[in-house]
Amino acid sequence: MIHFKIYNSVENLPKEWNAFSTEDIFLKTPFLKALEHASPANISSYYVGVFSAEGLVGLAIVQRVELYAQDIFRKSQKLWYKQLGKDLVAKIAKGNALVVGNLMHTGQHGLSFASEAISQRDFLETITKAIAQLSADIKLQFGKKIRIIAFKDYFENDTLHASTDFFRSQKLYKVQMQPNMILNIPEHWKSTNEYTAVFNKKYRRRYATARKKADPIISKELNLVEIENHKEAIYGLYESVSDNAGVNSFKLPKTHFYELKKQLGIKFKLFGHFMDERLVGFYSLILNGNHLETYFLGYDQNLQHKHQMYLNMLYDMAFFGIEQGFESVIFARTAMEIKSSVGAKPYAMAVYIKHSNTFLANRILKLIVTYMNPVQVWEERHPFKD
Repeated sequence: MIHFKIYNSVENLPKEWNAFSTEDIFLKTPFLKALEHASPANISSYYVGVFSAEGLVGLAIVQRVELYAQDIFRKSQKLWYKQLGKDLVAKIAKGNALVVGNLMHTGQHGLSFASEAISQRDFLETITKAIAQLSADIKLQFGKKIRIIAFKDYFENDTLHASTDFFRSQKLYKVQMQPNMILNIPEHWKSTNEYTAVFNKKYRRRYATARKKADPIISKELNLVEIENHKEAIYGLYESVSDNAGVNSFKLPKTHFYELKKQLGIKFKLFGHFMDERLVGFYSLILNGNHLETYFLGYDQNLQHKHQMYLNMLYDMAFFGIEQGFESVIFARTAMEIKSSVGAKPYAMAVYIKHSNTFLANRILKLIVTYMNPVQVWEERHPFKD
C-alpha cells in the first residue's frame, strides 16, 4: 500500500533517502541540512517520503513560504499604476504558500520517484495528500492558512506535463516562467581555448575588452575559514544585487554561504574578487553531478561598469565548467541577454500554481505571477561562429 511520511528535520529522514535513485545534489541531505541551518527567515522546509511495501519509492521537498509585501518588494514604486499593481499582488499573494521545490534556485529540485515502483499519477496524488496534511498541520500549529500551492520549475520536456488530468483535477494552472539559461558544453571543448576560439569577431573583441578591464581584480577561491572571515562583506555584496532586483520573495541570512561550504565541502565553490586586498565581488557555484549550477553572486555597484564585473564572472563560470569537464553550466533565469552573450541558450520552464480562493484569485493568479516574474523583452545574442 502506498503511503507517505512528513519529516520536519533532516536528522529524521530515513536512511535510504540519500541512496534513492536521484543524482540531484539539491535533494541530498548535505544541501538540505545547510538550508535547514541557514534558510531565509520566511522559508522553512518539510520533507515527504513516499513508501510502498518495498520501501522508499519517491520523495519531495516542500517549502513553506511566508509572503509579505515588505519581503516581496525591495524598492518602492512611485508611479500610481505600478503602486496599484503592487497593492494587488500584496493582497492576493501575501500569506503562507507551499512550494514543491526550492524557491531559492532555478530548476526542478523538488520531486523524484522510481517510475518502475510507482506511477507518476499515484506519486503526484500521494504528494497532494501530503500537502493537504501539511496544510492542516500548519493551520493547527501556527494558525496560518495555506493560500497558495505551487509545483515549481519544469522544463517543457519534463514527463510531469503528461499528467494534465491530475493538474486539472487539482485546479493547478500552468504558468510560463522566464527561461533557464544553459550553456551546453561540447565534448571537444577540453580547454577554454576551444571555447573562446569559436567566438565570432564581435564577441572575441568583447571578450578581450572585458578581460582587460578586469586586470586590477584578483580572483581567489575562498575556503571555509575565509568565507567566515569575509561574511559581512560577502553579505553586503549579495544584498546590493538582491535588493536591486526590485521583486524578490526572500533574503538569505548572513550564514548561508558558510553553511553551504560547511555541508557541501568541495561541491560548493565561492570565488572572491579582490582589489587592493578589499573584497569587491564574489560568485558561487554548486557542483551537481555532470552539471555546474551557478548560485548567488554579488559585486560593488560602483565598480561594476568600469570593470565589467558581472560579464567577467559569467566568463569565469563558463571557464570553470569547461576546465572541470561538466556537460553544462546552468546560468539560471534573469539577465538573459548578457548570459546569451557568453553562449547560454534559453530553455522554457513552467510552474503549476493555485490559490485557495478559487472563485476570485485563480482568475488573476496568472497575472500576479506574471507581475512578479515579468516577461522581459530581450534579444538573444549569438556569440559563436556559424
